[in-house]
Amino acid sequence: MILSPFEWTIAKRYMLPGRGEAVIALVASISIGVVMLSVAMLVIVMSVMNGFRAELLDRITGLNGHAVVQAYGGRLENWEDVLAEVRDTPGVTRASPLIEQPLLGSYNGRADAIFVRGNTQEDIDRMRESVLLGDMSSLKPGERNVAIGSRLAQNLGIRIGETLTIINPQGRSTPFGTVPRQIGYTVTAIFEVGLYDFDERFVVMPIPNAQTLLLTGDTIGMIEVQTEDADRVDEILAPVTQRLAGKAVVTDWKQMNASLFEALQVERVAMAFALSIIVLVAAFNILSSLVMLVRSKTRDIAIMRTMGATRRSLLKIFVTAGSIVGAIGTLAGLVLGFTVLIFRQGIVEGLQALFGIELWDPSIRFLSELPAKTDPFEVLFIAGMAMGLSFLATLYPAYRASNTDPVEVLRYE
Repeated sequence: MILSPFEWTIAKRYMLPGRGEAVIALVASISIGVVMLSVAMLVIVMSVMNGFRAELLDRITGLNGHAVVQAYGGRLENWEDVLAEVRDTPGVTRASPLIEQPLLGSYNGRADAIFVRGNTQEDIDRMRESVLLGDMSSLKPGERNVAIGSRLAQNLGIRIGETLTIINPQGRSTPFGTVPRQIGYTVTAIFEVGLYDFDERFVVMPIPNAQTLLLTGDTIGMIEVQTEDADRVDEILAPVTQRLAGKAVVTDWKQMNASLFEALQVERVAMAFALSIIVLVAAFNILSSLVMLVRSKTRDIAIMRTMGATRRSLLKIFVTAGSIVGAIGTLAGLVLGFTVLIFRQGIVEGLQALFGIELWDPSIRFLSELPAKTDPFEVLFIAGMAMGLSFLATLYPAYRASNTDPVEVLRYE
């Protein structure tokens, strides 16, 4: 829609009402503000929801793989053959043996539930980036050294170099019953991966040490599998599932965390729908401001009609005025939204300090920090929706203005 110099001049004049039109200017300013806030909220909320899902998926699959192969009964016999078979499957990028067992940890009279996790040396080395204190290289087979999560260390009050006693209820049998197995391990590293449950419960050691502690011999608990595409994990591992039917079960990340990710998806859709209504409200504000502008400018419109202005020119003038209000609000909303996303963690910490409340509780949110991941296509959709609704809101007032009858308006002038 190309405007002539006359049409553009009038449109600019109507976008900046004069002193006697303060109410119209106020309504137009409110319209810009509402569009700005609605676009910013949509961008922020959708980015945080996307970031939460992506970060949670990345952390979960980074620790437990995209899927696990677990034998019935919890002990995988002849696991070397199964491991080789899984590694040879097209689409599998990595497969590692793994042991996980819930036990009890004790230090200085304090006890807490823990998960003993036996990893290969390669997987232990991969965790070095998460180490806060100590050194993961000290975790060697045959040496009683372990790495523990940062929150577990806080709960027990244990530090580097001190001894954590791990209690296994499956101990040795005596005439007086089974005596739990208690072994002391030196804490040589404290890590933080960002998943609250993992940092609060897990104790990492080499697989041979975990087998000795749990008295499982040469068996393992499961095999964790990493694939080239997390969304196609069920398709990639379908041949493995068929070959291991009756011997082991293959569980992917979708099945292990189905309720969590389904809840996230439902919440994401609900929030997007609710916030989209705010954009609709902003469009109605633009409509109301233009209706008021048309009513206040009825005499001017009639005079322009008598001077030769066409209906099409008046239609273009008011559509342009309303669309520019929507465009300004949309651009301002995008700037505000991206600014909040950049400084999101500082804003959360500032609000927590100001009001003395915890807005982001890792024990509930699973992650230690507020994540965000912006999808360019979603941003374009949000901007397009705001601009589209703003444009639609201009059509009725512009139509009313273009159909003004100069004879009726100027009859008594």
